[in-house]
Amino acid sequence: MKITVLGSGTSQGVPVIACPCDVCASNDPHDRRLRSSVLIETAVTTLVIDAGPDFRQQMLRANVKKLDAILITHTHKDHIAGLDDVRSFNYLTGKPVIVYARPSDQEEIKQEFRYAFTDNPYPGVPEFDLRDLTTAPFHVGDISIQPLELKHMKLSVFGFRIGDFSYLTDVNFIPKESMDLLRGTQVLIIDALRKKQHPSHFNLGQAIEVSKQLNVPQTYFTHISHLMGKHATIEKELPKNMNLAWDGLEIDL
Repeated sequence: MKITVLGSGTSQGVPVIACPCDVCASNDPHDRRLRSSVLIETAVTTLVIDAGPDFRQQMLRANVKKLDAILITHTHKDHIAGLDDVRSFNYLTGKPVIVYARPSDQEEIKQEFRYAFTDNPYPGVPEFDLRDLTTAPFHVGDISIQPLELKHMKLSVFGFRIGDFSYLTDVNFIPKESMDLLRGTQVLIIDALRKKQHPSHFNLGQAIEVSKQLNVPQTYFTHISHLMGKHATIEKELPKNMNLAWDGLEIDL
């Protein structure tokens, strides 16, 4: 199984022409972060976790030719705004794209993309096959997925454990039941917005502590804002088995 980090940033981490901060002015490609998402591939199955505003660019950059499903952690715009661009995969396969989301998130998707859910949709609109996402484990092709209940301040969101890999974005609290399911993870990608505390995201110190509690051999931090600082600077401050994620990072498991 191969995991590719499609995006390791957040809206605050996207370089802006007029922004004077060192990160936005950096020439280091590690500091050029699209919105957080990962691609998971086996020989027969391809899935993506979240489809933010950069979804189309990410699919083109990673040369994704087929897509079996999209898993939605939650419906904030930076995680679903790119769903309109599934229409390219609709064209290639002649079928709706399967999207797993909790029932309440499905209602938000239907509202956000209501033109795709009318009784007589306009030709060429994106086609979705919405499927319920709960805490029950399930399969997409040959990939076994264990959803993990998390909290993003007051909002319930999902993380995922897939074999020896776990992905937790937009989280500031992990219930005991989910911590138990995370034990034994070999590679963890976890939210670490910045150094300063935040009301709805782990900061870097908190994310490091979660990794230590789980005794994870290799941890990468994602959903990084430019307030974190430059990649090269922060890397020097981290424990040897922990790194900032970067767009294009590939992990083989």
